[in-house]
Amino acid sequence: MRGGVWSPSARASAPADSEARASISSSAAAVARLQELPTGTVTLLFTDIEGSTRLLEELGDRYSEVLGEHRRLLKDVFERHGGVEIDTLGDAVYGAFSRASDALAAAGEAQRALAALPVRVRMGVHTGEPLLTDEGYVGMDVHRTARIAAAGHGGQVVLSETTRELLDGEFELRDLGEHRLKDLGTPIHLHQLGRDEFPPVRSLSQAQLPLEPVPLLGRKRELAELVRLLGTDRARLVTITGPGGIGKTSFAATAAAELVESFDGGATLIELAPIRSTDLVLPAIAEGLGAEGDAAEHIGDRELLLVLDNLEQVIAAAGDVARLLSACPNLSVLATSREPLRIAGEREFPLKPLAEAPAVELFRQRAEAVLPQFSADYDLLAEICRRLDSLPLAIELAAARMKVLPPSELLGRLDRRLPLLTASRRDLPERQQTLRATIAWSYDLCSAEEQQLFGRLGVFSGGFTLDAAETVCDANLDTFQGLLEKSLIRREGDRFSMLETIREFAVERLEESIEAGEVRRRHAEYFIAMAERVETEHLGPAQAHLRERFRTEWDNIRAALSWAVEGGHTEEGLRLAGALTVVWLDQNLAVEGERWFRELFESSAPVDDAVRAKALITASMVAGVRGNSPPRSSGVRRRWGYSEPSAPRRASPGRSRAWPWDRSSSGGPRKRARCSRRPKPSTGRPVVPAGSGESCTCGGFRRRPSATSMRPVGCFAKRPTILGRRTTP
Repeated sequence: MRGGVWSPSARASAPADSEARASISSSAAAVARLQELPTGTVTLLFTDIEGSTRLLEELGDRYSEVLGEHRRLLKDVFERHGGVEIDTLGDAVYGAFSRASDALAAAGEAQRALAALPVRVRMGVHTGEPLLTDEGYVGMDVHRTARIAAAGHGGQVVLSETTRELLDGEFELRDLGEHRLKDLGTPIHLHQLGRDEFPPVRSLSQAQLPLEPVPLLGRKRELAELVRLLGTDRARLVTITGPGGIGKTSFAATAAAELVESFDGGATLIELAPIRSTDLVLPAIAEGLGAEGDAAEHIGDRELLLVLDNLEQVIAAAGDVARLLSACPNLSVLATSREPLRIAGEREFPLKPLAEAPAVELFRQRAEAVLPQFSADYDLLAEICRRLDSLPLAIELAAARMKVLPPSELLGRLDRRLPLLTASRRDLPERQQTLRATIAWSYDLCSAEEQQLFGRLGVFSGGFTLDAAETVCDANLDTFQGLLEKSLIRREGDRFSMLETIREFAVERLEESIEAGEVRRRHAEYFIAMAERVETEHLGPAQAHLRERFRTEWDNIRAALSWAVEGGHTEEGLRLAGALTVVWLDQNLAVEGERWFRELFESSAPVDDAVRAKALITASMVAGVRGNSPPRSSGVRRRWGYSEPSAPRRASPGRSRAWPWDRSSSGGPRKRARCSRRPKPSTGRPVVPAGSGESCTCGGFRRRPSATSMRPVGCFAKRPTILGRRTTP
């Protein structure tokens, strides 16, 4: 059965031409069987062997013989009670009856006959009006019957209230109450045939799982992988990890609902967030299971999925969880935590932020919940979600603001997310009422050393390497790993980063500390040193590699330059900007380079002559790349030593203007002397006397006839270099 469709012909596809005759015969048999199926009000009976995989391992080659005998027995019983075997699939057998009483009588007789075989079969009975098509029975009644059968245990017959209402009282039934079943929107009232004792039915109600108010979005692949780990591979311990607000609890609850029928004892969720003492974890588990005393003794050999939600604040109880798993051989634990438990057999399952499309859809759904007429451009919502790190909690809190803020204005306010993202749902736990509280929950669980390092790491923008963290923040490897395991930082290849929402919280902690200035200075010095180490390589074959490396660190370099400009650290800013030649040669970044140089040149802070000279040379190169001249405002000219002509006049081709680095050792402008290295009026090429070892001080620009940009002429050797090419004297 698939998607509520029951088909007697849903088996292997038609064989090759050589077997066409057998195919026609099989198709004819399927058509004949369809004609035998009852229509109108139909009672469906579904059966399934419990623990078939384990039984296969126990019986080995005998399993096929037992399976065949089981099928033959069920078919005979169905026919004796006026039923029709619809199909078999694996160890499942499906039948249909015109009368509910016949179906229940067949189920009772079948259970008694099957007792002689080494199998335990669960059965589900439901009455409805499924639609009979060429593909078989179709409709929700088919789906309900399958869910009812899956809720039972081996040897048990479970029936719906609609079937019970059609009986005349000739059967002894036991009322099991209303239950929420997997994939069914409304609860179903269930009954049991006979008075035998069985464990509680495997329903969502019995499993004590929270009913999620909204469906899970964008997690289909991860959900399928987690269900496979626990349901098929039978992993004993899986820990869902991730930062606060990423949706670990909802994801775990949805997975448990998918798996509730795979465990004989069902699934139970234990909420551990209110607990602070590790001594209370096992008693809380026992209480959640309805046990008096020892939880391990209560679980015993039962197949049970135990969901332990929010283990991070009692992580030291991981040893108790390990001992519980050892004592209960058929127990599986699904834990949620902001860090792994680090015990034997654990499978960590890191949960990532939502992809773009489901993130946008989540925002749209939440916005429509508070503003039914909500409408917005997809790209705008995608940018909002990106700025929110695609965290489900952050998206939900932001969408609640749609009542008062249009999307465009909300986007403009996301530079400071934490004050904006406050409670929208009163049913959320207190730790999730604001995004700040969610992050603070994780921060408060850190040691003092981890908290200090967390704040320091907020100085990085756009990610960082382990070397940068160790150099700038004095990161201890164990402390650093602690933050990684608590999901406050994340690894991406050989780099590490924070979600921007978390980094904003880290920056607040850094600014509150007395070491903020020192950390920012060390951050700038780290990237200055990195730039100065490679500045001489910008003309060689490593140029493309270096440019890509700096692009990776560009957000950090911008942060360092901003610190220099805003804090008046002009010399540090010029050292960094002056060493970034390899970066400024990129046309796309040259615009930004001009802006940084302009802002740094406006400063009146004292700067070392060598630093000033190198920065001005690089600035001129940036201007050449852009096709502009160096900065010429009067304030900059006076501050950096431009020579001012006595009166405005038209510059002759043979004369060049004195540039700011043309200064004497005393710091003042040099006297204008005719330089033999200035460009010849006729050729536009510099004249360099052969054998001269002196530095050229003209710093002139020349315009090539075929070019539209001004290019600097650097003459700092016997054979001067012009943008990587030596001139010939």
